[in-house]
Amino acid sequence: MLIGHFTEQPWQDDKSGLMGTQSTDLSISNGLYDPNVGAHLYNRYLDEKVYAEEMGFDALMLNEHHSTPFCMQGVTNVGASILARITKKAKIIILGNVLPIWDDPLWLAEQLAMIDMISHGRLVSGFVRGGGRESFAHNSPPHYNRERFQEAHDFLIKAWTTPGPWRWEGKHYHYRYVNPWSRPLQQPHPQIWIPSTVSVETVKWTAEHRYPLVLLATKLEPTRDAFQLYHDTATELGYKSGSQNVAYLWKVHVDETEEKAEEVGRKYLSGVSNPFLAGNEGEVNSAIMSLPGHTSRTSRRLSTTAFGPAGRFGTNRRPFEDQVNDNTIITGTPKTVLPKIRSVLEYLRPGSVFFWDGDGSMSHEDQMRSLRLMGEEVLPAVREMGKELELFSPFEVDPSTGEKVIEADSLVR
Repeated sequence: MLIGHFTEQPWQDDKSGLMGTQSTDLSISNGLYDPNVGAHLYNRYLDEKVYAEEMGFDALMLNEHHSTPFCMQGVTNVGASILARITKKAKIIILGNVLPIWDDPLWLAEQLAMIDMISHGRLVSGFVRGGGRESFAHNSPPHYNRERFQEAHDFLIKAWTTPGPWRWEGKHYHYRYVNPWSRPLQQPHPQIWIPSTVSVETVKWTAEHRYPLVLLATKLEPTRDAFQLYHDTATELGYKSGSQNVAYLWKVHVDETEEKAEEVGRKYLSGVSNPFLAGNEGEVNSAIMSLPGHTSRTSRRLSTTAFGPAGRFGTNRRPFEDQVNDNTIITGTPKTVLPKIRSVLEYLRPGSVFFWDGDGSMSHEDQMRSLRLMGEEVLPAVREMGKELELFSPFEVDPSTGEKVIEADSLVR
């Protein structure tokens, strides 16, 4: 089993007034942005990632959003590059680069290859289509979103694996000369993982490519349904998938007492509004989040048929108590969170998990306490659960072949 740490790295500045439930969809002027606060927060979040590795996390997950205060990682490759040099063992998992907004995927291929080399082969490269926010902010045509994603993906794989020089004449990208003077250390290329909030087309595409699928803070029942769709698709394609093919991210905070854990856990639902934090979405601009052509009618119909209405996924408004009751938020002392974590593992059977912590209005001190307690008491116990339940990460069992690749005890400790 692989255990990773994640935070959206939200903007936190009491003086700006950006704490609460304002809309985050391209409606807040960056005139409120204070670079002094930004400098503090960027370094704070890097310090927390380094400490997470010291406490024994196997992986550090990074993501990317644009023109919004709920996620400060507008250029996730910068954060990954820094972590590649200042950390030693943890996998650096980018989930992920928004492919459709890249007009020059060759530049992206070079950046990721450099990160992989600087980290001595610790990069996991995730790719996403991005939300309407990203397409809108970067002038990317939403009706070509999936096409650009797929072509950029195919180009990146070729750039990493085929010696140059060669030409590329696609529908959306054209190169007369492709010969990047940087290639990934991992051969043929770093593992590719695909995150999703449950899209039937994405789940099937991911299974077709035998990439691990990562579900992001979705409710447990539709998450299990999506994992089953992946496994069913794999069977149709003639291979057997398993825990190594699926991963889950959800909110887990550990503290010294039950009362303190609940107090801090409620901070998930405060701070800068985040459309991915159920209960703290703010006023989401549906015209931007659902740009015409961004998601096909076929995809919407398939998702509704397979998984029911969007509210099942967990991005609807829900009180803290509701999320605690269904274990999409877990808070408590090490002793009380462990049975709840085991329940999720037994229900979903993911080979990789990510604990989403230090978010909303949680302070640096809140995060550091949780990381310390996780390292001392939670992570060792969760690893034992993984062994007992026979949950294997993609670094233990090859997701494309089902064959064992390394010993279970050789991940980061």
